[in-house]
Amino acid sequence: MTVSEKSFDTASKTSKSKSNTHQALEILRNMILSNELASGSNHLEKELASLLGMSRTPVREATLILEAQGLVEVKPRHGVRILSLSSKDMAEIYEILTELESLSAELAANKDLPDDEFLIAEKAIRDMDQALKNEDREAWAEADEIFHSELVRLGGNKRIADVIDKYNDQVRRVRYLTLNLRPTPTQSNEDHRNVLTAIREGKATTARKLHTAHRIQAKTMLLALLDKYGFHNI
Repeated sequence: MTVSEKSFDTASKTSKSKSNTHQALEILRNMILSNELASGSNHLEKELASLLGMSRTPVREATLILEAQGLVEVKPRHGVRILSLSSKDMAEIYEILTELESLSAELAANKDLPDDEFLIAEKAIRDMDQALKNEDREAWAEADEIFHSELVRLGGNKRIADVIDKYNDQVRRVRYLTLNLRPTPTQSNEDHRNVLTAIREGKATTARKLHTAHRIQAKTMLLALLDKYGFHNI
């Protein structure tokens, strides 16, 4: 085998390893978010590898990423523990999201952004409206997540985006449990419309206040649902 052939073979193996790791990461994350891997449960690395039909290396790499994202605890020689979230955890996470997303709304309003920067956020709101008409809460949740992601992107602060991204999976996990328990989120759609209008009109203080109120209301509703249905640990 020539040097170039060896290099190609090494690169191919590395690419395959990364692909397997990404696949393992997505499968395990979805299993955690859907509670298929229940909070507080413990799993051996070889058990997870067998479950996914993979070797242990990509599974090990995936669990280390999930640990950094706050979803699992990797215990050497003892496997992986799926971390629980308490109502207090969610209250703290929502406090962080409220402040940083509201700051993003303020930053975006101060930028005098061109109309084409709002296309994705506008489509997300339309999709949320259509999802409610279709009584499709999962589609609504997907569009809602896109809107919040766009709000942060429009703010343009990468460090804010990095912090929020760290907590997104925890929020998705709770959303999965409560999505069909909450009232129809018609007001949420209207809140998003109002925030986006304030941003487009350059009303920074208004945009921040509106989004803060929206997030506080969402947190209050979510914590009430967790308490009502006994989800003290998620």
